[in-house]
Amino acid sequence: MGRAVLVPLLAVLSLWIVSVVRAEDAYKYYTWTVTYGAATPLGLSQQVILINGQFPGPTLEAVTNDNIILNVINKLEQPFLLTWNGIKQRKNSWQDGVLGTNCPIPPNSNYTYKFQTKDQIGSYTYFPSTLMHRAAGGFGALNVYARSVIPVPYAKPAGDFSLLVGDWYKTSHRVLQQILDSGKPLPFPDAVLINGQGRASFSGDQGKTYMFRVSNIGLSTSFNFRIQGHKMKLVEVEGSHVLQNIYDSLDIHVGQSVTVLVTLDQAPKDYYIVASTRFTQTVLTATGVLHYTNSQAAVSGPVPAGPTNEVGWSVDQARSYRWNLTSNAARPNPQGSFHYGTITPTRTIVLANSAPVINGKQRYAVNGVSYINTDTPLKLADHFNIPGVFSINSIQSSPSGSGGASLGTSVLGTSHHDFIEVVFQNNENAIQSWHLDGYDFWVVGFGAGQWTQASRKSYNLVDALTRHTTQVYPNSWTTILVSLDNQGMWNLRSAMWGRQYLGQQLYLRVYNPTQSLANEYDIPSNALLCGKAVGRPHH
Repeated sequence: MGRAVLVPLLAVLSLWIVSVVRAEDAYKYYTWTVTYGAATPLGLSQQVILINGQFPGPTLEAVTNDNIILNVINKLEQPFLLTWNGIKQRKNSWQDGVLGTNCPIPPNSNYTYKFQTKDQIGSYTYFPSTLMHRAAGGFGALNVYARSVIPVPYAKPAGDFSLLVGDWYKTSHRVLQQILDSGKPLPFPDAVLINGQGRASFSGDQGKTYMFRVSNIGLSTSFNFRIQGHKMKLVEVEGSHVLQNIYDSLDIHVGQSVTVLVTLDQAPKDYYIVASTRFTQTVLTATGVLHYTNSQAAVSGPVPAGPTNEVGWSVDQARSYRWNLTSNAARPNPQGSFHYGTITPTRTIVLANSAPVINGKQRYAVNGVSYINTDTPLKLADHFNIPGVFSINSIQSSPSGSGGASLGTSVLGTSHHDFIEVVFQNNENAIQSWHLDGYDFWVVGFGAGQWTQASRKSYNLVDALTRHTTQVYPNSWTTILVSLDNQGMWNLRSAMWGRQYLGQQLYLRVYNPTQSLANEYDIPSNALLCGKAVGRPHH
């Protein structure tokens, strides 16, 4: 008799367990077809890259811990990859979508990405990582919302807008690539666009508060963002909940994202939304419109000006971004419960960018090595033990000072669970933006001139925010602290795409000699194989 009762109970229990797991970690399925199409962002028809017929691409909306199953069908005539900028790909560098981890999707072929937004919230982006495709589109917003059971440190806004802001060229991505391949730097852009348009418009009700998720999706140019007559309350930066300071305008560098709340507390009319380039001799400006639904008048008056002071103003603002120590992020525990400032780094890595001419061509380098991609992704070469693709420590962990530079495939060996200090030393008279895949990091210091050990006295070891992309000011340094808790092969690159393309990047190999699925997932059964990995068994 007992047994008859037991079976239904077990069945009910197993159903209940399955449903609990599903409720927490949903699976979301997408098919994205990548094609060329025409758009007129600057009034003349241009060939752009569409995803499911859209430019920019569809907004990918997820909840913390969602499993994203996304089939990309490549209808371009060139191999193609998407990378998920700021998604950490926990234990899963197989899905990072860069040439060091993935074979590109051949024309008229497909690849299904499978990744989880594990323990993350915030405003992110995705974009093509191959060639100069990003200059033609194929990019979009990627927003990760908190689970319903997790508190968020602000009231739910009345609406939520994603703004993809970036420099733009009339020149096609192929011609831009040819310019770079010929040994010249990228030319100055033609314009700045907001959501692929010259005049984007956003509507809201007077008296209500709206969220604006603003990302710099451009190739090379920082911008300052502002809304005529309105203050912006900064609430989240690349997965960090920050102290909710009020700003008139914000500097946003290439590859970065910020989330602000704006209350429509002005007279009922239309107001300019403005993004203008920073650290450029010529200032390009994009204007959009914030439209009150009860508006009595179109936009009017001069377009509000941005800050005139460059480095000093921008550094002061950067230092004002602070981690909200008492707030949680994707998990229930407060952000400040991780006391990053009390951990002694296991090693210091100093990375100096440079702009050498190699074999008569303009290149960009890190510690004297200008990166060249291999036919076999580094991750596959590592997994299959394929010799001759890369060598560990093919780049020094500090600049030699010789000033010489050479081409190479730079891989820096690091140990899983190390806690490292990385100094970005910028001796060029141009602003830099650096991004690390697989991680976020604490931005603890900005300083002028040469970094020295004494520079550590100026670090913020209490409430620096974590983010995935940091600016480095001209002739200056920026220091980050990184907890290497995510095993894999991870791209550390200039977010400025022409510099990245011409060699300002490397890979961190975060290695644990004990192979365990607790540390890293196995190679996906559908992984594309190319180069020397062709024909290898997946398992």
